Amino acid sequence: MDAIRKRANPSAPKSLQIAAAVIGNAPEWYDFIIFGFLTVVIFKLFFPTDSQYASLLLTTATFGAGFLMRPLGGILLGLYADRIGRKAALQLIIGLMTIAIAMITFAPPFAAIGIGAPLIILIARLLQGLATGGEWGCSTAFLIETAPRHQRGFYGSWQMGGQGLALLAGALVSFLVTRSFAPEAFENWGWRVPFFVGLMIGPIGLYIRRYLDETEAFLELCPGKQENLFARTIVSHLRELLVCIGLYSGGTISFYIVLLYMPTFATTQLHLPFTEALIAQSIGLGCFALLVPLFGALSDRIGRKPILIGAFLPYLGLAYPLFAWVHANPSFTNLLTMQCVLCSLHGAFSGPFATVLAEQFPAQIRSTAIGIIANVAATLFGGFAPFYVTWLIAATGSPIAPAFYLTLGVAASVLSACFLIDRVHASHLSPVDSAIINVGAE
Repeated sequence: MDAIRKRANPSAPKSLQIAAAVIGNAPEWYDFIIFGFLTVVIFKLFFPTDSQYASLLLTTATFGAGFLMRPLGGILLGLYADRIGRKAALQLIIGLMTIAIAMITFAPPFAAIGIGAPLIILIARLLQGLATGGEWGCSTAFLIETAPRHQRGFYGSWQMGGQGLALLAGALVSFLVTRSFAPEAFENWGWRVPFFVGLMIGPIGLYIRRYLDETEAFLELCPGKQENLFARTIVSHLRELLVCIGLYSGGTISFYIVLLYMPTFATTQLHLPFTEALIAQSIGLGCFALLVPLFGALSDRIGRKPILIGAFLPYLGLAYPLFAWVHANPSFTNLLTMQCVLCSLHGAFSGPFATVLAEQFPAQIRSTAIGIIANVAATLFGGFAPFYVTWLIAATGSPIAPAFYLTLGVAASVLSACFLIDRVHASHLSPVDSAIINVGAE
């Protein structure tokens, strides 16, 4: 522990701590979003079949396959962060993600190496899943523990705000690339440019994360009392885990349908040009990224639950009508309107989202618990959302089937939010739960 204290740099400003978490988040989510945006190109190059529907299904399944590794990454890297430190875990995670992005960036297509091409993409997606599985819990714990007491909502909002900025960057880069290359050049090699841009972020994130301060909450932990307590800790916080998984389910479904899948939906179901879909997505993401820190800061004043419930309820009522309206009247203007409304509501509840999850758990299991919540929910409900809705559209014959899945997830989040404990006014987030220590001593 003394060695960890020596590695901390107490002179580093708080702004650098936030920047390190946000920039470190960027490669993970930027690349996930780029893969989703370019699904229509990737399935032609790496998953060619006689059926366009089968190719699209294989590509979305590969996208979701990365989520099979996320629970493992959340647990292993969460335990690493809770035992070794937040800083060490965050450095390891961004290194893993950089390797995965490089594999996708330089992967030869199916026409060049046959079955090896989709295998490279699959392995890269699994490695991304492992890294991303640890990122959410570790960086959330880091942000919340770094924050002053009266600004935890604002600091925690940058977990989702960073994702929003990465999404926006991915959409803008995809748009610029699709407009800059002829269709043939784009399919041959231009699609690699957005991935190469993401690859450049990795070394920057690694450099900045070298200068992170270890959090005081982690430094206050007693290593000897953390041994062999993981299972008992999880059992003692089973209620909080279940409630938070329910809350996260609606958030992750919304994330992957509204913030990721919509360009694919707009081109395959609304038959709008891909560039128009990306423009609408970029503007919607701008609304999202702007509102996340504003509502995070607002939650420090009025509480987390009022904002969560106040954003989820209109979302619940508007999702299906907006999808039905846009499908009946497909146009760029209508798609843009729907995206601005849904992305703004998503931004509102995302403001306090990460903070309220972190506030449910003590520091000695915070990274692991958040990792379990995020990755169990994302694996079951979010990561395979593009696959689910692609299948639902074919099975039901309804092009607006994504709205059914989205509404179900948001309803689960509304119910779960009612059972959260709002700790906005807690004077200090206890680094150690004395009840757990007592259980462990029995």
